Amino acid sequence: MKYGTMNKILLLLFTTLLAVLAAGCGSSNEKNSPDAENTGAGGETPSFALGMLPSLDAIPFIIAHEQGFDRKRGVNLDIQTFKSAKDRDAAFQAGKLEGLSADLVAVAIYNNAGLDVKIASTTFGEFDLLTGNDGIKEVKDLKGKSLILSKNTSTEYTVATMLKQAGLSEQDIQVTEVPQIPTRLELLKNKKADAAVLPEPFVTMGKAAGLRVLGSTHSAGIQPFVLAIPQSAIDAKPKAIRAMYAAYDDAVAYMKSHDQSEYMDTVIKTVGYPETLKSQIKVPDYVPAAQVDAEQVAAAFAWTKEKGLLTRELSPEDVISDVQFKP
Repeated sequence: MKYGTMNKILLLLFTTLLAVLAAGCGSSNEKNSPDAENTGAGGETPSFALGMLPSLDAIPFIIAHEQGFDRKRGVNLDIQTFKSAKDRDAAFQAGKLEGLSADLVAVAIYNNAGLDVKIASTTFGEFDLLTGNDGIKEVKDLKGKSLILSKNTSTEYTVATMLKQAGLSEQDIQVTEVPQIPTRLELLKNKKADAAVLPEPFVTMGKAAGLRVLGSTHSAGIQPFVLAIPQSAIDAKPKAIRAMYAAYDDAVAYMKSHDQSEYMDTVIKTVGYPETLKSQIKVPDYVPAAQVDAEQVAAAFAWTKEKGLLTRELSPEDVISDVQFKP
């Protein structure tokens, strides 16, 4: 064999060996990278299905997805928005959701029904108590008056807390159940009730129509809004959940560093504000995700037991998950 031919063969073998080693090193580095930990079968980013209501607590999650923060962190948020809690719960019970925006009363009811549902974090929500009755100046003036809400929910829990703080009880008012939020607002605007509990965007819509706010979950010092995740999903996708919260915090940072006008269209679309009220919308000062306060859980569970909605022993420790935060 000629010397030149031998050199060509050796060069070819050496080049092939380098290619193999480079591929091996690249594969090793990819497996050890943070993003690779969250990579699903076939190299695809794993998804996480979230059920949200059109409310304030959905906004950071939706911005996290629209801005691509979720995929950057290693998860693809599949956000499904429902018009009512009933529709959301139906999808959840059908196994179509891995997490959902909920509240402490709902968590108690889920677990009372035998569903192993945990609290992964708080979320940002708010209920306001509105009135159009000029004779009602504060919550204590509701005695003997009519109030519309959705029974056996956190709206009723909110009212019960406000009444107690004002020295009243639920027996001191006339309660009419109206689950449909838009209907509550219309009844209140048309003087068919003295007060009603409403979330956004109906609070802003009500104030634009001349209604007044008597109090809120914030003024009452209660925070019933949480992200609930079944234990089965926590066991199956802990890294995806942590990636979701990293993306959530990215979205909060984005909103703090950008003018509200840059994401106002997302807020309007998500929550359902009318375009005509665009100038009156005030986006909350969101903070990074955090775990729920055990005292808030205990207080809400105590109320659900009084109402007969919770018939088993259930403590905060039973439902608070440390998948992202230590309780």
